[in-house]
Amino acid sequence: MSSRELTFAEAIREGIYQELKRDDRVFVMGEDVGFEDGAFRVTSGFLKEFGHERIRDTPISENGFVGAGVAAAILGMRPVVELMFADFTGVAMDQIYNQAGKLRYMSGGQVKVPLVIRMAMGGGLSAAAQHSQCLYSIFAHVPGLKIVVPSNSYDAKGLIISSIRADDPVMFFEHKALYDKKLGMVPDESYEIPLGKADVKRNGNDVTVVATAMMVHRALEAAEQLQKEGVSVEVIDPRTLVPLDRTAIFSSVKKTGRIVIVDEDYERCGFAAEVSALIAEHGFDLLDAPIIRVATRNVPIPFNPALEDAVIPNSERIKNAINEVMMA
Repeated sequence: MSSRELTFAEAIREGIYQELKRDDRVFVMGEDVGFEDGAFRVTSGFLKEFGHERIRDTPISENGFVGAGVAAAILGMRPVVELMFADFTGVAMDQIYNQAGKLRYMSGGQVKVPLVIRMAMGGGLSAAAQHSQCLYSIFAHVPGLKIVVPSNSYDAKGLIISSIRADDPVMFFEHKALYDKKLGMVPDESYEIPLGKADVKRNGNDVTVVATAMMVHRALEAAEQLQKEGVSVEVIDPRTLVPLDRTAIFSSVKKTGRIVIVDEDYERCGFAAEVSALIAEHGFDLLDAPIIRVATRNVPIPFNPALEDAVIPNSERIKNAINEVMMA
């Protein structure tokens, strides 16, 4: 299997492109997807090749086009709906958590909703409070939705393909600060990464760090620095929050006895809180030190770069948390 290095955006684009070629039930819909460069260049060139029937540029009406995506999925299509920013999901909440998330259950399995909702998320680009949130924890709370949060190019392609082929609605979160970064080798061929399978991004023996998206890279930075100080850090990337690979997390904690959870979503009621609760409830006897969360502070994301940096976890905060659990 041949491969080459792709940016995060190119990898997602290639995954969608290969599914459009493979299955004529797949179509793309959303804001700016019909422009030559597409939104964040993920859908670049799609309209020219696949035409208006399969690449549908929509008005700025998230409630309307997400609802249209739900209906199309029920009728047997496999829509890939771009909501542009995770912050805009609020406009379409009923369509997402009451319709997409519940219809398969309410129909006793007779209705499937093979819908992918893609959106950019995350801070670090001074996009301010309404364009910088992650918010995946909100949707992880809702039964019926699968939540995917890739951190690199290889994972992004494999996970978008698996998401499109899934028979349940998938919320696919893409960190916008990763789009232009070349993050590993990506096979030319189509491939799937199973939803619910975590990946060990770095092996270690002293402390486990569970991190998502951009926070994986910052955790790896901290781990590299601490390696020079004699601390061996294992970094786990869940890749999907729902389903969550609990086995991978518990196996790592069993080995290290310590855990730090790093999350760019808000600290209060966030994904880090869920992992903390799981460890406290089902793996307390594995711990040699208290659980520590490193998450985005409970304030709107600032526009000012210095304030934004103070709110969102960075490698220094992660390093300090690791040192804290090591001394406990």
